[in-house]
Amino acid sequence: MGKNKDEKNEEESDKTVIMDETPEETAEEEKPEENSETEEEVKEEKSEETEEAESSEEKEDPKDKKIAELNDKVMRQMAEFENFRKRTEREKSEMFASGEKVVIEAILPVIDNFERALDMAGQDEEKKNDPFIEGMDKVYKQLMDELDKLGVKPIEALGADFDPNLHNAVMQEETEEYESGKVCKELQKGYMLKDSVVRHSMVSVAQ
Repeated sequence: MGKNKDEKNEEESDKTVIMDETPEETAEEEKPEENSETEEEVKEEKSEETEEAESSEEKEDPKDKKIAELNDKVMRQMAEFENFRKRTEREKSEMFASGEKVVIEAILPVIDNFERALDMAGQDEEKKNDPFIEGMDKVYKQLMDELDKLGVKPIEALGADFDPNLHNAVMQEETEEYESGKVCKELQKGYMLKDSVVRHSMVSVAQ
C-alpha cells in the first residue's frame, strides 16, 4: 500500500511538470514559424510587384512613346511661336509709334507757321474778315482736330510751374505778374503724343 501511494504521487508530480512546461514551449516553438511565414509572404508580394512592373514596361507600346514625344515637340513649337508672335507685335507697335512721332515732328513747323500767319492777320482789322484768312483758319482748325484724334495735344506752359520734363527754359525774366519759378512767357509751343513728349515748350521763367 505504501508503494502504491508513492507511485501515485510521483505520477501526479510528473503530470504537473508536463502541464506547466507545455504552453510555454509550444508558444516559443510557434513564434518563429509565424515570423518565417510572414517574411516569405512579403518576399512573394515584392517579387510579384516587380514582375508586374517589368511586365508593364515590356508591354508598353513603342507607338505610345513616339506619340508622347511628338506631343511634347508640338507643345514646345506652339510656345515658341506664341513668344515670337508677341515679340513681333511689340516691335511693330514700337515701330509704328516711332514713325508716328517722326511724322508729327515734321508737321509741327507747319502748325507754327499757320499760327504766326493767323496772329499777324488778327492784328490787322482790315484782314480779319478776309475770306482767305477765314479759309486758313478753317484749315488750321481741321489740322488740329485730326492731330487731337491721334493723341497730339499742346503742352500747358504759360502760368504753370516750370517742369524740365516738359519745358525748355531759355531765359529768366523779372515780372510782377507771375511768381518765381512760373513760366511767364511761351516762345514756342510744345506738344505731346499721348504720354511722350514730341517737342518741349520753349519758355521764359519768372525770377
